[in-house]
Amino acid sequence: MKLLALLSLFVTYLVTDCNNIENTAGQFFSSGHTNNWAVLVCTSRFWFNYRHVANSLSVYRSVKRLGIPDSHIVLMLADDMACNHRNPKPATVFSHKNMELNVYGDDVEVDYRGYEVTVENFLRVLTGRLPPSTPRSKRLLSDDRSNILIYLTGHGGNGFLKFQDSEEISNVELADAFEQMWQKRRYNELLFIIDTCQGASMYERFYSPNIMALASSQVGEDSLSHQPDLAIGVHLMDRYTFYLLEFLEDIHPASKANMNDMFKVCPKSQCVSTPGHRTDLFQRDPGSVLITDFFGSVRKVEITTETVNLTDPIKQVEKSPVNGEAREEMYSYVDQLPVSEIIHQKPKQKDWHPPDGFILGLWTLILLVFFKTYGVKHLKHIF
Repeated sequence: MKLLALLSLFVTYLVTDCNNIENTAGQFFSSGHTNNWAVLVCTSRFWFNYRHVANSLSVYRSVKRLGIPDSHIVLMLADDMACNHRNPKPATVFSHKNMELNVYGDDVEVDYRGYEVTVENFLRVLTGRLPPSTPRSKRLLSDDRSNILIYLTGHGGNGFLKFQDSEEISNVELADAFEQMWQKRRYNELLFIIDTCQGASMYERFYSPNIMALASSQVGEDSLSHQPDLAIGVHLMDRYTFYLLEFLEDIHPASKANMNDMFKVCPKSQCVSTPGHRTDLFQRDPGSVLITDFFGSVRKVEITTETVNLTDPIKQVEKSPVNGEAREEMYSYVDQLPVSEIIHQKPKQKDWHPPDGFILGLWTLILLVFFKTYGVKHLKHIF
């Protein structure tokens, strides 16, 4: 009897373990995609729209950190804030007023810049209707196994998003472009994020399957800016993208965070506006959709039934060029930097940046000391 009881417990353990393995594998392959793409668009020009460029570059930095290569990212920036003559720190774009994080980086690849960022070019990238001379870096070469992240930021209104302050794209045009993508089998699942005023109006007309949409504000609401910087005279980011970036900084390639966690990124108490999302067109439960299904990258895996020993050093025989005798050299795998250290490494603060109001307070102190010492009659010697 004891033997039968032990045998039944052992069989139960094996069945449970196999079920756990199947559930884990099922969750891993549930999305059915084999590659990831990202289309990141800033539609605003001029210096006072600095924050929109920072928004796009922040998302660009996050998707690259999580594994999507530049070859699978189409980055469209309507203005070059890094090289603007008003920028006190050329070749940099910061997303925090303490200037701790330069989201422009050293290896940014902008695919569409300046006046190339138009409604026509954006729609052509999505639908693949580009001239034959268009280089590979400016194409969205996705297929029916691709998960695509589309991020838009700029100025908008009820049912439209402005491009360059000279033209606009409507929610109907955007919905029709996504339908073309679905008909042409250009995506498996699509995540649409927009940070603009009345952003929810842009996904109201969507009708294509497998689309999940998020917006920073509801119809009739403004999407507000965040992080004002007195040194450059503009806001550095929008509120929704700021808290989205803060959320993504804690995501790593093996993270189990799902889309329900992202829906809670910026509550109304922080965003002031009311973020919205739409999931009725999406076939999977948002709770089963990992953040890395769209912000990460699928690794190519080769399955083999052979046993590979990685602990023993690899031996290689080479002939010495001097005496021709065989000489053995030992090779082994070097220790790699832990993934956790790569993910959570913080950029070093190179230059000291004065706090807000420091210069103004210093001049006020100087004038008070001068008036206390010499009086108002010597004021003419200053000006």
